[in-house]
Amino acid sequence: MIDRPTDREKLQQLLDLFPAVAILGPRQSGKTTLARQFSEDHFFDLEDPEDAQALEQPKLALGALKGLIVIDEIQRIPELFPLLRHLIDTRPQQRYLILGRASRDLIRQSSESLAGRIAYHQLAGFRLSDVGTAQWRSLWLRGALPPAFTASSDENSRIWRNQYIATFLERDIPQLGITIPASTLRRFWTMLCHYHGQLINYAEFSRSFGESEKNIRRYLDILEGTFMIRLLQPWHSNAGKRLVKRPKLYVRDAGLFHALISIQTERDLLGHIKLGASWEGFALECAIRAIGKGNEDFSFWATHSGAEVDLVWQEHGKNWAIEVKHADAPRKTKSMQSALDDLELEHLWVVYPGEKSYPLAPNITTLPIEQIGAAWEYP
Repeated sequence: MIDRPTDREKLQQLLDLFPAVAILGPRQSGKTTLARQFSEDHFFDLEDPEDAQALEQPKLALGALKGLIVIDEIQRIPELFPLLRHLIDTRPQQRYLILGRASRDLIRQSSESLAGRIAYHQLAGFRLSDVGTAQWRSLWLRGALPPAFTASSDENSRIWRNQYIATFLERDIPQLGITIPASTLRRFWTMLCHYHGQLINYAEFSRSFGESEKNIRRYLDILEGTFMIRLLQPWHSNAGKRLVKRPKLYVRDAGLFHALISIQTERDLLGHIKLGASWEGFALECAIRAIGKGNEDFSFWATHSGAEVDLVWQEHGKNWAIEVKHADAPRKTKSMQSALDDLELEHLWVVYPGEKSYPLAPNITTLPIEQIGAAWEYP
């Protein structure tokens, strides 16, 4: 088993502060494995018929327990949340770790009942620091979901990912109460891959897919809410330039992206027209997880004149940014300088697949992917 110290430490910190913590993430991202490291004594898996039956009378089953109680797949019994509030308020000896797949629904249900009592930790598969930075090529090709990364071969990883996609569409989506034909959502998801790393134009996509713009937004909302895609919002500032206002779209897991566009080997990937976009999405996910802020804290910046930077965020009262390049030796560009000036950036990193870090300017530095560790280091 590959250890996941960063997520374990972050989860422990939240458990020390809150009576309830929710781990959110896609199926097979390792939520159950991580939770079992905290408690095996009081563990209820609602996909297990015996555990589900035990919680048919939840107050009787949970009321007398002490310590940390884990409830897995809690989205199956959302009516538990009001009871958990009562138990937390009347039994200070109890703490709860709850696991679920549907982020927005779970957050809505839990926040209504457990406001001020619950914190959230998002788990999205292995971090680069978990598998070892030297393994970045395998993580890029296969993706971060544990069974895909640890498969005995690239071929077995590909087979597993294809089965994962089918199961997600045919079983997981209907279980969440979403009545969209699996074939429709798969065709939509595959079509989205052509927009990976690009601005999303809802009207254009609506015409291409043959669905209303309302349905397009609904399908995107489903895939974003189940951790399959990332809609990166544009940076808003008072700069005197016309800024792009549409979001950029990424398939969050590189391995699933490659499966959807039929990339099977590293050779396929390096010769594919989507090489640059794939690298951009992979590097940004690695960086976002290392920086450690909430997804809503990140943006991209782009002007209608063509200047852009891939990732912008604020920390320590300053603006920071990342540009991603799949190049042997990136160079400073006019776009980078525009971002530095217009955003008043403290520093800009250029993430690339090379081996050495070197300055491009006093406040621009190249950053090899291997140097993205468990925690982001500010200059």
